[in-house]
Amino acid sequence: MKILLLGEYSNVHATLAEGLRMLGHDVTVASNGDFWKNYPRDISLVRRPGRLGGIMLMAKLYAILPRLKGYDVVQLINPMFIELKAGRLFRIYKYLRRHNKKVFLGGFGMDWYWVNTCVNNMPLRYSDFNIGKTLRTNKDAIKERHDWIGTDKERLNKYIADNCNGIITGLYEYWICYHPAFPEKTTYIPFPIHIPKTVPEPVFNGPLKIFIGINKTRNEYKGTDIMLHAATDIAHKYPQKVELRIAESVPFDEYEKMMNGSDIILDQLYSYTPSMNPLLAMSKGIICVGGGEEENYDLINEHELRPIINVQPCYDSVYRELEQLIAHPERIITLKKQSIQYVRKHHEYIKIARKYESFYKGEQDIL
Repeated sequence: MKILLLGEYSNVHATLAEGLRMLGHDVTVASNGDFWKNYPRDISLVRRPGRLGGIMLMAKLYAILPRLKGYDVVQLINPMFIELKAGRLFRIYKYLRRHNKKVFLGGFGMDWYWVNTCVNNMPLRYSDFNIGKTLRTNKDAIKERHDWIGTDKERLNKYIADNCNGIITGLYEYWICYHPAFPEKTTYIPFPIHIPKTVPEPVFNGPLKIFIGINKTRNEYKGTDIMLHAATDIAHKYPQKVELRIAESVPFDEYEKMMNGSDIILDQLYSYTPSMNPLLAMSKGIICVGGGEEENYDLINEHELRPIINVQPCYDSVYRELEQLIAHPERIITLKKQSIQYVRKHHEYIKIARKYESFYKGEQDIL
């Protein structure tokens, strides 16, 4: 098949493209590289700052539109698949729908179904927008509610979701937002991870190397402020037993180099499910402290491996789990081995590409 992957989140499309190419498909990735993360792509859609940047991107987009037609499959990373105003993307989407055979929408991150479900229906015990039945009031959560509810973004998201051929969600929490609205065309496919060909046998000799990536623009929203606070306090309490590594808004290549050799990654306090960066870390034998709720394991039918140290969305839970690892280092090797097994079993990029291939062809059963 000839496949266009449009937009990028955390290396999902670039990795998926590798897997699909290994299966013999002709794949093009068009994206902005997910901003400063600078993931690989075939067509660059980077926008320069300001209004002039928008005009220049529009001009480039219209110039390359002939290259964005004639595909068997177009997959959008998000309703906001290009860095333009939602009102402008209606026309682009309709062009893509008209000039390609099938269009699929990714439920991989911020969109109206995610925001609205967490704010109003609250099926999750906690999320980026709620703790129990209480709405979070941090400025990022408030901004996203204003951006998506009652706006052109909401209308665009609803239009694409209703009009597209299928919806693919990448985390349990996104599946639970889309599936009730579109049970006949929503599926869940785990994120693809390019697993290293050789992974050294896990070892641990101390100190406990804790890694955390900080996105300065989404620090409070994703809970990395709380996780960093807990990790910093642990490092101060156990200076001989803990080494803290911090990567702050760096390109992906540098991020990965800084992560390598760590024992633990702290990521996404409010998630039920590990996302791309912790999954990549787990493939290297790095233990994820973050989202590992039972709903995630149930969705992938995993009843044996429990490699993720699941934490509740608060300082005390993160601090307590880190201190437990320091007190019981004999757990570390087992968790490292299970982390590698888990990613190989559920996220290996060619295996995941086959699931996408089946869904594109209409062969995969809908969850």
